[in-house]
Amino acid sequence: MAGIATAEACDANTSLIASGELRVLQPVFKTFGQSRAFSGPILTLKVFEDNVLVREVLETRGEGRVLVIDGGGSMRCALVGGNLAQSAQNMGWAGILVNGCIRDADEIDGCDIGVRALATHPMKSNKKGIGEKHVAVHIAGTLIQEGEWLYADNDGILISKSELSI
Repeated sequence: MAGIATAEACDANTSLIASGELRVLQPVFKTFGQSRAFSGPILTLKVFEDNVLVREVLETRGEGRVLVIDGGGSMRCALVGGNLAQSAQNMGWAGILVNGCIRDADEIDGCDIGVRALATHPMKSNKKGIGEKHVAVHIAGTLIQEGEWLYADNDGILISKSELSI
């Protein structure tokens, strides 16, 4: 996380918050994975109850990025499970934000990666390969663009137009 706490980032960047360049996500996500604090540039996906594109992305080199998945807030199946979290860890992803559900929570908690999701669900998703990569997504009251930065810790999740320094 490069030592930047979200509360400290908010305190130090009031002008960025006022301008909308730094946004705070609504506090609706649960924390999973061993990395309770993580940050990185964002790669976006928009899918609905289908995780084929999620798998494709997480099996590529993460290079410290954070995958932001807009799953439409669906509570009917999981988009990320233990195998994908392990793959993300192995491929160098810093974290995953899921606007939807995960499964295999205990396995994910054993992975050295940060994961935020709305809830857990035991059912796997469809496998049709339908969705969009590299698109703007609207999650937890905030429009998120690919290439922006995500900062997450136990206090919350921030989205920044650029990399923060304090």
